[in-house]
Amino acid sequence: ALHLGSGVATGGRGGMVSISVGSGTSGAGGAVSVLSGRSTVHSGGALSMESGEGTATSSGVISIRTANAGAAGASGRLVFSSGSAKGGNSGALYVGSGAAIGGRGGMVSISVGSGTSGSGGAVSVLSGRSTVTTGGALSVQSGEGTASTGGSSVCRSANSGASRSSGMLVFST
Repeated sequence: ALHLGSGVATGGRGGMVSISVGSGTSGAGGAVSVLSGRSTVHSGGALSMESGEGTATSSGVISIRTANAGAAGASGRLVFSSGSAKGGNSGALYVGSGAAIGGRGGMVSISVGSGTSGSGGAVSVLSGRSTVTTGGALSVQSGEGTASTGGSSVCRSANSGASRSSGMLVFST
């Protein structure tokens, strides 16, 4: 096994571990690849990324983002996807926040940044297609309020500009 880490501190901060690629002036920037092991007889190796626990206060933040684009071009893509499967189910993808005792559950927000040219960026939520049985279900549900009112569900298009119509809402089978 290969272990890379810093020592424990009892009166201060634990040491930082930094992995970075140097900058260059020709061609694409250098890549960083983290890959877990492949197995031909069992499950492949797991890849775990977890922030530090704060036993007396907040846990650490995990930030995954691409850098800003230069004067021309787009910022890099972020792709979160499970692999395909040949003889079984493909892997699931979970996005959510943890439960809270004594406070609110964490918010989950999916939004598209604003732009100054062309149409606004789209958000697409699509359930799975099946060629042999029923397609996947799509469920949007507000939270239960066990001691008070349940959460609201709002579906609306945004207001229009000075001389245009607001966007359409289409509900169809």
